[in-house]
Amino acid sequence: MRTKLLRTSTPGAIEEAAAVLRAGGLVAFPTDTVYGLGAHLDLPRAVERIFAVKGRAAEKAIPVLLARAEHLESVAQSIPAVAWELAEAFWPGGLTLVLPRLPRVPDVVVGGGPTVAVRVPNHPIALRLIEETGAPLATTSANRSGRTSPKTAGEVRRELDGLIDIILDGGRVPGGLESTVLDLTSTPPAVLRRGAIPPERLARFLNH
Repeated sequence: MRTKLLRTSTPGAIEEAAAVLRAGGLVAFPTDTVYGLGAHLDLPRAVERIFAVKGRAAEKAIPVLLARAEHLESVAQSIPAVAWELAEAFWPGGLTLVLPRLPRVPDVVVGGGPTVAVRVPNHPIALRLIEETGAPLATTSANRSGRTSPKTAGEVRRELDGLIDIILDGGRVPGGLESTVLDLTSTPPAVLRRGAIPPERLARFLNH
């Protein structure tokens, strides 16, 4: 069976995709960087499907996307004040924060580790989908591991047709730089991946 392609302009498309996520399905959707492949955070078997579809190594953690900064406490604990300051400054946007995870976050999402990588994407479709689902989404790029990250729904279909449930077609996404990944569990905080937010913009939050 072919993967269902839904244009985001179609009435009810977001709601249908959210229902599929709540039922344990996989949905590809546009974000502010590339097309993401998402699963309901609280359904470990759905997250395991992401690994199977992508051929992703089990020890590689999957980032978690939130609809808003206030939901950070639903996935992380021992959150330092600087995390809230950074979230206010850069979310929605290209900054991923690594924080101690709550037990609610399944082992499969974090590769069995003690931390979770969290971001609020700057894309209206992604935010609406997360809100409508009613839970954070474990999300990684919608392609097989090692392949180019997709910027259109057509590219997702060519890679993953028949392997996932729905592709939300929101047109071409900007691409560009990946998010900057900042580990707030280390002392001092460490940039694990350079990306959309340059370190010098983070420095004023980290040096006080």
